[in-house]
Parts: sequence; structure tokens; C-alpha cells
Amino acid sequence: MKKLIVTAAVIAGISAFGTATAAGDIAAGKAKAAVCAACHGPNGISPQPQWPNLRGQKEQYIIKQLKAFKAGTRKDPLMSPQAAQLSDQDIENVAAYFSSLK
Repeated sequence: MKKLIVTAAVIAGISAFGTATAAGDIAAGKAKAAVCAACHGPNGISPQPQWPNLRGQKEQYIIKQLKAFKAGTRKDPLMSPQAAQLSDQDIENVAAYFSSLK
């Protein structure tokens, strides 16, 4: 019985983690994302195939990628310096903005 309770608790914890959302501010993210429009388009749809569309991407995915660029675990000559300038709150805001676009 104890094993069943522990297993249920672990599953509940994993489920909660998988559905967690960031506390980003969409309006602040839109303002901060203005510079992103140069490559990713004004509404998150890239005009060039070498840059990904950000419109409608999952919020947690955008956060993960921006933090990787900022930390240097993911490198790109254009994105790394841009992400390095963002605070954690900026990252959450930008992610909230792009994920809100459908």
C-alpha cells in the first residue's frame, strides 16, 4: 500500500510539472519582443526560412531555449547575445507573448 501511495505521488508530481505555466506578462513580453521582429517577424512568423516561427510555440519551450542561449548551453551568433541581455522575467514575458499568439 505504501508503495502505491508513493507511486501515485510521483505521478501526480510529474503531471503537475508537465502542465506548469510561467508567470509571464503578455503586454510586457510584446514590448520586449519588438527587437525579435527583425528575424522572427512582427507577429512571430519569420519572413526567412532560416529563422523559426515563434507564434504559438509552447511557453515552456521558448523559456527553455532562451535560457539555454543565455547560459551558453545552446549557441548561435545572433541569438546568444540577444538572450544574454534578457532577465529571467523578460524571458518569461517574451515566452508568454509569443505563446499567446495563435
